[in-house]
Formats: sequence, C-alpha cells, structure tokens
Amino acid sequence: MRTQKCHGRVIASIVGCTALVLGVTGTASAHVRSRDLGRQTLGANDGWGSYGTGTTGGASADAAHVYTVTDWAGFKRALVEGGSAPKIIRVKGTIDADGPSCASFEAPGYDFATYLKTYDPAVWGHDKNLDGEPDDSPEGLRRASQANQDAYIKAYVPTNTTIIGVGKDAGFKGASLQIKAVDNVIVRNLSLESPLDCFPQWDPTDTADGNWNSEYDSVDIYGGTHVWMDHNTFTDGDHPDSTLPYYYGRIFEQHDGEMDIVKGSDHITASWNVFENHDKTILVGNSDSAATAAVDRGHLKVTFHHNLFSNLVERAPRVRFGQVDSYNNHFVAEDGYSYSYGIGMESQLVAEHNAFTLPDGAGAGQILKKWKDSPLTADDNYVNGEPVDLIAVHNAEVPTEILRSGAGWTPTLRTKVDPVQAVPGIVDHCAGAGHLR
Repeated sequence: MRTQKCHGRVIASIVGCTALVLGVTGTASAHVRSRDLGRQTLGANDGWGSYGTGTTGGASADAAHVYTVTDWAGFKRALVEGGSAPKIIRVKGTIDADGPSCASFEAPGYDFATYLKTYDPAVWGHDKNLDGEPDDSPEGLRRASQANQDAYIKAYVPTNTTIIGVGKDAGFKGASLQIKAVDNVIVRNLSLESPLDCFPQWDPTDTADGNWNSEYDSVDIYGGTHVWMDHNTFTDGDHPDSTLPYYYGRIFEQHDGEMDIVKGSDHITASWNVFENHDKTILVGNSDSAATAAVDRGHLKVTFHHNLFSNLVERAPRVRFGQVDSYNNHFVAEDGYSYSYGIGMESQLVAEHNAFTLPDGAGAGQILKKWKDSPLTADDNYVNGEPVDLIAVHNAEVPTEILRSGAGWTPTLRTKVDPVQAVPGIVDHCAGAGHLR
C-alpha cells in the first residue's frame, strides 16, 4: 500500500499488479496558496487561463462582497450585488433551479398535444422548419414558454467572480451558468446536474427523419475570457437520456451541452473536472459559418487537463478554430460511445499524454472524428494500457476520413505532465466535486 497526496488530501493506492505509480502533480503547487479556497487563484503556467493577466476571480473581494448562498434566489441576488467588484460566492448544499414545474412556464394557450398534432411529419412533412411560424401558433407559444424557463434557470456571472462549493455536496440542479462577455471568473467544487429543457423544438429538416433540439448548457462560456473551471462534476444526474420519451420516432431531447465555449471566448483552463453520463458534452466553437469564423479566429484558446470523461457519447470536446491543449485526461467509454475528439473547422488540437479505456467492440479509431480537414497533434496516448498512435489507427480504421498530423503549435502553458500510465489512477481518485481541500 502506498499513500499519496491529492491536492492536500491523502489517498491510498494499491501498487504492484496495477503498476500505477501515482506522482504528485504540479497543479497542487501551482495554485496561489490560501486557507480560504475562495481566495485561491489559478497558478502560473496552468493552461491558457493563466495567460496574460491570469485568472484570479474574486480573490481580492472585501468582506462586504463575500456571500454564502443556499437557494436559487439568493444566488442570483449575490451575482448582481456589487456589479463587477470582486466577489466570492460560496454555495452551500444543493441548490435546485429546477424547482418550478414545466407547467408553470407555459405561455397562455400552449398545449403540447396540439403541438404534436400540428407538426406531425405526416401532416407537416420534412421540407421546411418551424422558424417562420407566427407567435400565436403552437410553435410560437412553445417559443414563449421556453423564454419563460430561460429567464428563470439562467444565471449571469459577472466579471471578477469566484463561485465555490462548500464541502462535498454543493452544487446546482437544473441551472445554466452564463459566463457571457465577462472576464476573470473561477468556478470550483460544484456538482452541476444538467438543465432539462421543458420545451424542445421540433426541426423537421434536421436529418432525413427530423430531430428534437434543446437549449441550456450547465455552463455556457459565451465571449468569456480568463475562466478557470476546476474540480466540478457535470452530469445528467436523475434525468439521463434513457429516461426521456420519444415522439415522431425520435428521442425528445431535453439536454444540450455540459459546457460550451463559444463566440470568441478565450484563455480558459478546465482542470480536474468530471464530465459524465451525457451525449453532446463540450463544444469549442459552435458553427462553421463565415460570421462565426470572423468572431472565433484567433480565439478559443482552451486547456483541458486531468479531467475524467466518463460514459459520454461525443464532443469531449468537438473543436472549431481554437488552439486546444488536452493532456493528462482519462476517457472511459461505455456502450453507445461515438467519439471523443471532434476535429472541426480550422481547429488546432494538441492531444497528448491521455489515457483511454474502451469497452469491447469500440475501436481506437473512434477516438478521433474528422468533421473538417484540420491537422492535429496526438502523441503519447494510451488505449487500454497500450501506446497507440491515434491518427494512424484512425486512418487505418476509417480510410474515408484521413486525418493529418501536426497542429502547428506547441503548448507551453503546462504544469508538471504526469506519466500517461499513471493518469487513470490519479484522475479517477482526484477529479470532480468534493475532492478539493
């Protein structure tokens, strides 16, 4: 038996038959030390979030701008008070932003049965979407209902803010944290159960069969800069996709992403988080359009390190435009797995020193998914304990989607890189909410 500190917490790990040598990572020493977790800041060289002015959140808050919140209304009040003055918001317990029923958000006259009857593909067809439907139509009333839910479950995080969970059981159910066009935000030690969209939109033109499309990410970084997401757990919780109904033969999709980074966001570090039990997990860049390209080119610089990606379908992450550094992460796939890294428009992904645990029937060639011809760097990655050239195996298994090597840049903003063989033991023990001390 050998013991090891995990961010100040002593853990025990069995060595020998598993051959895991757990070394103390550089991340623990990189934080600016403080007994008060709310005043800790992102350390030097700890990913893109440390670039330039770095990420300090509300570390310098005075006593008047330190809050402890236990309910959704109190949390939203704390976000607003003091404007952009540095603030620390301590979240105690689990705050339910999903408290009201879906019926409470319904606009007058909205009726889901009428919606289903009106837009049944046997009646409406698949030739046009519903965007042109008037406000008094079933789709218009759905839009109004969704707007009511939108106003309730979204919480807008201001500049110079730290949001930190207190203890092991702090977090939000059904909340959507909006880090929109603000700078210098820290979010740590929270369990974030995905919002459930009460009013998904039917799009008859999305694939040949149509699809239900939903809103609301647990965290939406939209034009945000210098953001540190650390030791959080993202999950579908009590509402996995397996519990959702089907209409028109398609799943009534009520989840969007767990964390999206879009619209010129920049200098983000996501470390020691757990992303689990979800379908479309993380977008870095949300569109290939010319308008989006004009905003995103030169931005979307993001680092992912020491995260656990468990039982996900896809997008861990899917990347457009950004310079994304992904190292020392552990990916654990289960049945239903599609891919991990999506290689999109003008992306410059560096994926190194990561460990992948795949089930029987899933090939290593699935780890990468080519959406556009964008070279990437993928060195020193292990699959089921063995070194694998992810690009070579993808090209061999999927010869119709050849990927090219060489992202064109070399990450320099890293703390100590752990040996890839040790990554599963380190990450599985230390990532996620409740492991921050």
